[in-house]
Amino acid sequence: MTPTGPSIALIDVDKSYAEGGRTHAVLTGASLTIAPGERVAVLGPSGSGKSTLLNLVSGIDLPDAGTVRVDDIDLGGLDERSRTQFRRDRVGFVFQFFNLIPTLTVRENLALPLELKGEDPGDRIGELLAQVGLADRADSFPDRLSGGEQQRVAVARALVHRPGLILADEPTGNLDVDTGGVVVDLLERLVADAGATLVVVTHSASLAERMDRTVRVDRGQLVST
Repeated sequence: MTPTGPSIALIDVDKSYAEGGRTHAVLTGASLTIAPGERVAVLGPSGSGKSTLLNLVSGIDLPDAGTVRVDDIDLGGLDERSRTQFRRDRVGFVFQFFNLIPTLTVRENLALPLELKGEDPGDRIGELLAQVGLADRADSFPDRLSGGEQQRVAVARALVHRPGLILADEPTGNLDVDTGGVVVDLLERLVADAGATLVVVTHSASLAERMDRTVRVDRGQLVST
């Protein structure tokens, strides 16, 4: 499928956080370019800035200096409301701990991103649940599902509103090896079908090897390997 996902560019980005009265520099003059539809894994030790990168690309955080651009959108030039709308419309998230809403059924969890956009779910939810092998669990609550099933629901939720950009933060970190492999297979297939751009933060070398390219966070820099 021809890629429909956005390009991403970080240009000379600095990002620091205050910790206990001190300033901790996470990224310093960091630059990175990701092509439309590219699948990129981000590696690095804990605390190196991997999740910070995802926060910057999604507009959750803003850089202290430099530019973060998704297609032709400079995220630093958007106000908070516009960045929220950007995430709602164009970004799908997959988290390590699923982040499903426990009081909503599987169907209702998937419906939420569409409702926030004001879209009628139509047949979209049923079709996507069938694709992830959970058509028979639509009316179940998350606590009735296994960890692997919950993560499959989380992948479906990330893609239900057809975002061009998927950001995954340790998507297999809470799963055993075999279950994690199933989830990665699913994520890869759905992202490829959508032509989306995928950025995955991971400690898993085997997951990283399945991406088009690996980027390592090294002393505040983003280094392609």
